[in-house]
Amino acid sequence: MHEEIGTTAGAIWQALNARGELSLPSLKQQLEARSPVFEWAIGWLAREDKVIITRHQKSYRVRLNDAQARTAKA
Repeated sequence: MHEEIGTTAGAIWQALNARGELSLPSLKQQLEARSPVFEWAIGWLAREDKVIITRHQKSYRVRLNDAQARTAKA
């Protein structure tokens, strides 16, 4: 299970690096991720301070934190 969560977290990071900020439902759909692994992977990235999650209307949006985005561009 840990491997699947890690793989999903990596896919999330790559998607955010390539596309920028996305809504959680859109990100989940684009990755064709499944619950609850997707949510656990988002939580892992948030706990590691790699993403920032913000409330937007009735949903949430997620993006790489500034340090992660700079690292990705280097």
